[in-house]
Amino acid sequence: MTPVIARTREELAAARSGVTGTLALVPTMGALHEGHRSLIRRARELADTVAVSIFVNPLQFAPHEDLERYPRPFAADVEACAAEGVDLVWAPAVEVMYPADPEVRVSSGRMGTVVEGAARPGHFDGMLTVVLKLLNQVRPDVAVFGAKDAQQFALIRRMVADLDLPVRVVSGPTVREPDGLALSSRNRYLSDAERKTALSLSRALYAGEAAAGEGPAAVLRAARDVLDEAVEADPPLALDYLELVDPATFDPVGESHAGEAVLVVAGKVGTTHLIDNVPLAIEPRES
Repeated sequence: MTPVIARTREELAAARSGVTGTLALVPTMGALHEGHRSLIRRARELADTVAVSIFVNPLQFAPHEDLERYPRPFAADVEACAAEGVDLVWAPAVEVMYPADPEVRVSSGRMGTVVEGAARPGHFDGMLTVVLKLLNQVRPDVAVFGAKDAQQFALIRRMVADLDLPVRVVSGPTVREPDGLALSSRNRYLSDAERKTALSLSRALYAGEAAAGEGPAAVLRAARDVLDEAVEADPPLALDYLELVDPATFDPVGESHAGEAVLVVAGKVGTTHLIDNVPLAIEPRES
């Protein structure tokens, strides 16, 4: 089945008016891979109608980042959507999404300035602004996002709660390549040598996960031992951060923490910025 493709607000309104039952939205920037497709399948489980948005959002890219070279294989993306039974593709041009430069934008608050937000100032303000616009435009009952972008998901959940948005927000698990690298549209930028270095991110997370029974300091130490080798590799990993954080606030957890946490890591290999994370259950330690 070929999905309806809406490129203007009028086309979207016409398509949306024909929806009966529940509607799920999977927001994407295109270059769809198996991770996106798993989110589409999750959306199909949750709603009668599935919409996918494809929009490369300039507000969340800094001037030195990869906005211009970000992959835009639209025809292949539509084929992927058709294969997954997507009903509607919302694919506005920049001038449709932003008829004028928006003076009013969403503030991501304190959580948007830490961890990935510290490495990419302003990124989460731009991300939340476009997500809010997409939710207002499509008016889904449920929206599905990938768990690989853990801080993004936490911020979207907070925005939905703080602004009383009438939508249920659901995450889908991180999908990985057979070698452990988290699927990302940016993986195609990596050379063979760079990909080998990039694998240190997932290996560090696995090492930290294995140490979860020994407390937060041991988790970070085990992960950092892996990353220290990658920093010295050829080509090297330029580490942006390695943090063990609360999944709701992204505050660092203390050594006495027990319960849910997320080990998050990011770095640059060559010119490619990559992120990854793994959720952990920190076991209580005997006093």
